[in-house]
Amino acid sequence: MPTVLLLLGWRLFFYANEGNEPIHIHCRKGEMECKFWLNTQSFDIEEAFSFNVTRSEKRIVRKIIFEHFEYIEEQWKVFQGERNEKARR
Repeated sequence: MPTVLLLLGWRLFFYANEGNEPIHIHCRKGEMECKFWLNTQSFDIEEAFSFNVTRSEKRIVRKIIFEHFEYIEEQWKVFQGERNEKARR
């Protein structure tokens, strides 16, 4: 579960065991957790799920994702490349 960002108490990260899912980011803060799909073609995000996340916290985490969209996309590519390299060994 590599951490991509730590901002405003939110930890944004990837899981390593999710098969071939499209680009997405998991977000956790205390007892709150959510997951967002990133559409790199339209520069948009879609909520996949949320647990215990208030509306105001959802706005905050969405803003974090949008402000760091390209960085998350870049880190996803690095992470997937490393996973694929390990699988080939």
